[in-house]
Amino acid sequence: MENFSLERKGANIVLHISEELDHHAAAQISKTTDVLIEKGNVKNVVFDFSGMTFMDSSGIGMVMGRYRKMHYFGGNVFVTGVGAGVDRIFSMSGLYKIVQKV
Repeated sequence: MENFSLERKGANIVLHISEELDHHAAAQISKTTDVLIEKGNVKNVVFDFSGMTFMDSSGIGMVMGRYRKMHYFGGNVFVTGVGAGVDRIFSMSGLYKIVQKV
């Protein structure tokens, strides 16, 4: 069972992450997202964390990796639905320096 769903809105990809973002889920999200980014016509990737209950360090790596890929292709990465726990992790890790919260 996947811990995320993907929504395509024009040149934007919105990933709705539910429950846990661990190593297994991060690898699935990375693979799926990278295929779409590499096909082209993706300007923004939006991670919706509103349904997430847990995130470990692999979640940070997953977001950073998508940022690097989108930066290479001239796009942006955004996060939304960030709860207090994830907000703290993003702040401490410095992710807010490279991704925007909407």
